[in-house]
Amino acid sequence: MDLDLRKLRYFVAVAEEFHFGRAAERLHIAQPVLSRQIRSLEDDLGAEVFDRGRRGTLLTPAGEQLLEDAVPLLASAQALVGRVKSAAQGTQSLTIGFMPGITLTPAMVAFTAHHPGVDVRLLRTSWDDQVAVLLDGRADIGIVRLPIDRQGLKLRPLFREPRVVMVPMGHRLADRTSVAVKELAAEHLLQDPNAVPEWRDVALELQDGRRLAVPVIHQVEEKLELVAAGAGICVLPLSTATFYTRPDVIALRVDDIGPNEVALAWAAARRSRLVHDFAQAAADTLARPHTEEQQPSTHY
Repeated sequence: MDLDLRKLRYFVAVAEEFHFGRAAERLHIAQPVLSRQIRSLEDDLGAEVFDRGRRGTLLTPAGEQLLEDAVPLLASAQALVGRVKSAAQGTQSLTIGFMPGITLTPAMVAFTAHHPGVDVRLLRTSWDDQVAVLLDGRADIGIVRLPIDRQGLKLRPLFREPRVVMVPMGHRLADRTSVAVKELAAEHLLQDPNAVPEWRDVALELQDGRRLAVPVIHQVEEKLELVAAGAGICVLPLSTATFYTRPDVIALRVDDIGPNEVALAWAAARRSRLVHDFAQAAADTLARPHTEEQQPSTHY
């Protein structure tokens, strides 16, 4: 059976809107046409993907699985079309994913000096999608922050840098130049505890089983807004904290926390010479002596 990508796009629209009428408007098609296409997709799959009950349009377990797989598949198909069109037009392009706080300019200058005709594009990523954009083809190569799931990827280490804890102005520790992890044991961490194992091992809210729910956060700006409002603390790489300067949030060195490691990553299946050449340019220009001994300023 061959999956129809158009039907998948229709399905994703309904799944995101949770409403056939709104999805039809978004897709600029009639609602009966959309309903028939979804029924056809369900026939193709041999499974119902929506529960059309009194509670509205909800995903079935099969639909949840389809949504998880369909989004990267559609992104990969779109990236493929873009690469084929570029090749047909006799042009080359390279899309580079990058995490907040990482400056790509030196690597881009070095790369474009040897490849002046290549269309270099940048794609800002987050902790949630820095790997996905590589596997689905939206980015050809990425500068990622570890740890990540390395399956299907090739990695090349670049550097490591200190991490700092972000606290609001007026916090009990705000006048300090550095803190120890144990002094953060009573704080609420606005991120996955596994991302900061040193805090996880001493956190009172985890030991007492009273950890508050953390809202879904996709951007650094959102984390810092919550920190400034007194909702909790977060731990960031030094360069990220420095990039997102604001007067109501303070960065403190944490003496006994491990550094963040930065690396190049790309899909193992890719054989592009441009990917190899950019990786070399990045290694030559970005792998500077960035060590955990560097000291952050107290205030940002």
